[in-house]
Amino acid sequence: MTHQRLLMCSARYFRVDYEINPYMHVAIQPDVDAALTEHENIVEAHLAAGRKVEFVDADPACPDMTYTANAAVVQGTRAVLATLPAERAAETPHHRAWLESHGFEVASTRYAFSGQGDALACGSLLLAAHGQRTDNRALRTLARHLDYDVVPLRTTSSRWYDLDLAVAVISSGVLAYNPEALDAPSLRTLRGLGVELIEVAPAEAAAFALNLISDGHTVTMTSGAPRLAADLRSMGMTVTELDTTELRKGGGGIRCTALTLDNP
Repeated sequence: MTHQRLLMCSARYFRVDYEINPYMHVAIQPDVDAALTEHENIVEAHLAAGRKVEFVDADPACPDMTYTANAAVVQGTRAVLATLPAERAAETPHHRAWLESHGFEVASTRYAFSGQGDALACGSLLLAAHGQRTDNRALRTLARHLDYDVVPLRTTSSRWYDLDLAVAVISSGVLAYNPEALDAPSLRTLRGLGVELIEVAPAEAAAFALNLISDGHTVTMTSGAPRLAADLRSMGMTVTELDTTELRKGGGGIRCTALTLDNP
């Protein structure tokens, strides 16, 4: 069972200083105290689910650092660092230092790569998106350094700037996805993987429904997606729904705030 060890970062310095996805507007600033409460509630939900949460120190010069999923993608003791947009590049030395100091062998790519945001582990597969925030050439680095079968996918617009807004891994045999978020070849690929698929309505996906964390038993997800929550409960999952109103002003939800450290 994965997603039992997560890396997070405080939302203390969270704000919108720039616009690098369609959800960010510098004229609409988050309420920092409310964002902190949302973040603390996410941490508490992870702990209540039996997960271990570790923290990288926040940097006041890095307002998006609370979205630690974009730091890297990790498998076992290996990690491939993200190559973030210029506005977020100052985060990467913090991520490298934390990973190296905790025993991870760290590789990097010179091509744009959005870390775990665009690289979702599903059993022996790594669902890896390109075309928005990740360069297709970065996928070669993932294949070279990680022991996954890399499955390339392409999202259809900047609304789904990271794959974790379009697809969610519920377990090694179950995925949830928004069909409108993937191009036709990617849909064929996804539907040919031999896993159970839960279709999610575009309206719920746009409300960050798929930006969730599941360990195969407990799903931690945003509120405001009642159909997906009901579908998951009908499968026997324990579902915790949390408000992410303020955190979403930066374009991130629950999955964005945690880097999984225990992908086998």
